[in-house]
Amino acid sequence: MAKDFAKAFYKSSEWLRCREAYISMRGGLCEDCLTKGRFTPGTTVHHVIPITPENITDQSITLSFANLRLVCTDCHAAEHRKNQRYTFDEIGRVIFPDDLV
Repeated sequence: MAKDFAKAFYKSSEWLRCREAYISMRGGLCEDCLTKGRFTPGTTVHHVIPITPENITDQSITLSFANLRLVCTDCHAAEHRKNQRYTFDEIGRVIFPDDLV
């Protein structure tokens, strides 16, 4: 879910064109899974350097292919878990980052 400050950006024609072009360039497959020999459809164009209120107008952050990665839902969730202190498993037990695969 986009943060409030970024909602307009993610609806913009510039982002939508950029996103589609990036997905097409990457063949629609998750870049992280490909490095593991898996062919998984990519679902999210992820910003490597996250968009913040301070950099949202910087096109080298928001629209540059150099700052994008196409990832599947699982890889995107794993990327965001890297910075969390803990998460929960499917039945609600706490899992600490060292336990994540």
